[in-house]
This record gives sequence, C-alpha cells and structure tokens, in this order.
Amino acid sequence: MPFRLPIFPLAVVLFPGNPLPLHVFEPKYRRLLSDVLLADRRFGITPIASTADEPTPGSVGCVAEVRLNQELPDGRSNIVVMGESRFTVARLLEEPTPYPVAWVEAFEDEPGSEPPAEDAEALRTLFGRYLAGFRELSDNPPEEPTLPEDSLTLSFHVAGNIDCDLAVKQRLLAERSTARRVNDLRLLLPLLTSAVERGLEVHRRAHSNGKGGNMPDILANQ
Repeated sequence: MPFRLPIFPLAVVLFPGNPLPLHVFEPKYRRLLSDVLLADRRFGITPIASTADEPTPGSVGCVAEVRLNQELPDGRSNIVVMGESRFTVARLLEEPTPYPVAWVEAFEDEPGSEPPAEDAEALRTLFGRYLAGFRELSDNPPEEPTLPEDSLTLSFHVAGNIDCDLAVKQRLLAERSTARRVNDLRLLLPLLTSAVERGLEVHRRAHSNGKGGNMPDILANQ
C-alpha cells in the first residue's frame, strides 16, 4: 500500500537490515531529522538524481529508521539508521517542507526466487575471503563473520558490506529476485577480492620495506 515518506537523497545505498551512520549538517535535512524524530523516526534514502537534489518517479530507495541520534552543539547531528523495507517513488508531493516528500510503494523480492542452498553457501565462502582481505588491508584484526542464515538477508548483508560502485549497489537494491542477487554477488565478489589482494601486495611490501623485512625505525637514532 502506498504511503507518504520524507526523502533524504544521498550518494549512498542503504539495504534492509543494515545499519548506516550519517552526519546531518544541511539545514533542510536537520529539519527533516527533527520532523521524523517527532513522528515515527523513519525517512527514505534514495540516490542523488543527476540533475537535482530530489528523487525522480521510479527511483528505488530504502526506508531508514533512526536508531541513535547524537545532537551536536551547533545543530548538526550524528545518527545511526537501520534499513527497513525497499520502495519505489511513485510521485513527489507538494508540501511546505524544505526537503523532498514522496508518495512511495514498498516492495519485496518475488516469491519463490530463493537460490539453491549451494549458491548461498558459495556466497558465504566468497564473502568470507573478501572480508578477510579487506580487514587486513584496513589494518584490522581477522574476524570470523557471523552471516545470516536465510538467503534474502544474506544477500542484503553482503551487498551492504562490499566496497563497489554505487550504481552496482543500486542495481542490487532494485533486484527483485533473491537468486539473481545472490548470483550477481557471486560473480562480483571474485573481482572485488582480486582488487583487494592486489592492494594487499602493495600494503605488505610497504610494511616490509619491499625486502621481506620490517621497516626501519627512522626515528630511532634521532
């Protein structure tokens, strides 16, 4: 059923079930935050349009629920939102607000579009390898990921935690077949992992001074 939703256009893609930290500083979006905190704490995140800072009919977004709100002395806020249902923008509403408001329709994946169990398991393995490399590249300690059991939630979790082009993420968000999303991620992850591993080669050489040994402490004799 269609419903009214304040919209925050951003160069980011939010997936259902995923948290997202945001820094709210523009006056019109400070107003949006203030308004939704007085209502149901929900707004929509859509991609920034190419010609205007507002969604266009047909845009796909995700409902964001404000879970944490840290107000700063100068009026800015640091918030954490949680992704809920996906939606398509039906039309913009003419309302006296400085931020966009739209009439939207929620949607789910098509019934019966779950992938075979072996495809979901393969996705878990590929994501584990990608995440291990990414954490090493970021100088974070190894961590065994706790991944969702069901394929739908798994696909959203993986899509929300990979570093790739926003247009690719937007297509993954708009996809209405769980099997196709899982398969797209299975094809994408080896490419992303290869890029991470190339970065790791440089990263490891930098830490070993390119000679297999440790970097000298240039401050030690000063």
